[in-house]
Amino acid sequence: MTPEVTRAIEEIGATFPNNPPVVREDGEGGAFVIVENLRLGSTYLQPETWMGFHITFPYPYSDVYPQFVRGDLARADGKPLGHATSPNATFEGRPAVQVSRKANRLNPATDTAVQKLLKVLEWLKTRP
Repeated sequence: MTPEVTRAIEEIGATFPNNPPVVREDGEGGAFVIVENLRLGSTYLQPETWMGFHITFPYPYSDVYPQFVRGDLARADGKPLGHATSPNATFEGRPAVQVSRKANRLNPATDTAVQKLLKVLEWLKTRP
């Protein structure tokens, strides 16, 4: 892994010390990352999810996109998951829902992998 990808994974581990990331190197300087047991709140039937993503070798000059969450994710109100989600995906062999929250104006200094994880998690928690 590149030093930047290694640092990104270390930052994720420091932000979620009780949920150390599961990491698989991609053989090209990047890594596939999964963080388990992330709290979702009351919007969903499931109280928690995992989130996975691929940090590619050009990081931090590439967006950490897309993200994937548990494949059985369902809203508590019975509504469909809605825009920016694609069910019936897989990530690292797991059934998944793809979450598409692309950074349109990527700033490598501030748009870190851990910030992206936190933003997508907050977006999931606060959807109407």
